[in-house]
Amino acid sequence: MNKLVLVGIVFVTLLLGATFLMLGDGVGANDTMLQLGIAGAVAIAVISTFVSIKYIRQMQTDTASGELADENWDGIGEYKNEPPFGWAISFLALTIWAIWYMLAGYPVQSYSQIGEYNEEVAEHDKTFAATHANMDAATKVEMGESVFIVQCAPCHGLSADGIDGKAANLNKRLDAVAVKNAIIHGSNNHLLGSEMPMPDRNGLFNANSGALISDAEINAVSAYVSNGMSGSGADVFAGTCAGCHGSDGKGMAGVAPSIANYNPELVSNILAYGKKGAMGTMPSFNNLNKTQIEALGAYVTSLSSK
Repeated sequence: MNKLVLVGIVFVTLLLGATFLMLGDGVGANDTMLQLGIAGAVAIAVISTFVSIKYIRQMQTDTASGELADENWDGIGEYKNEPPFGWAISFLALTIWAIWYMLAGYPVQSYSQIGEYNEEVAEHDKTFAATHANMDAATKVEMGESVFIVQCAPCHGLSADGIDGKAANLNKRLDAVAVKNAIIHGSNNHLLGSEMPMPDRNGLFNANSGALISDAEINAVSAYVSNGMSGSGADVFAGTCAGCHGSDGKGMAGVAPSIANYNPELVSNILAYGKKGAMGTMPSFNNLNKTQIEALGAYVTSLSSK
């Protein structure tokens, strides 16, 4: 017997032996899906091993032949040979198997543990929402603090101060670094719940001077916004930013978000889409239900309004 074939047989035997050893008593279980999985594992192991052996032997003995294509890359060309017939048969067989598996072997709409879990979570969320439908403002903030401690505090800190620059300080809407980054690079963070991009500095004009915003003006307006819409830089803000963000910085519906303070809608959109800024990228959160998101929005809003 060829040494390569013998190695293949030994390899398949060891692989299948390890598989059956891990499955233990489950091998004989009356479970159609488990049996199909075992059969698939056996087939994949055997076919993969002996197909590999075939082509290894073929590479050792075969020489290329046929008509070369006109194109070549650094002197390396390819032949116009048809794909091997066995490849076409394998592709067709796998396609038929996949269709059968999806429609009959394990139909898309059939029972699954994941599906059952998702249904239970959805039902629990409905009950949870109904139970807390009439929360007063204080209770909503209290619930939001609990959600914050679990979901947000690992990055933003228990006091929401950003843990020395590891994440945004949520006790204030924006710091000067974040404002400057947004002005220079623009912003497209779905803060209004849809894609409403803010242009970078090359699209920002100061109406007072009629020119593109300068470095000095960027520094001034960044300090103005980070100081809670107060101090020097008010004239730059009025000439460049107020047209979209409003004279008080609290945003305009469908135009621009609030840069003066947080509000529940803004927090909800950041949770839904994530946010990219000077520090990096905050991921989106899809593991909270609507009630929890509203509560978290209320809590974060309460922080920045203190």
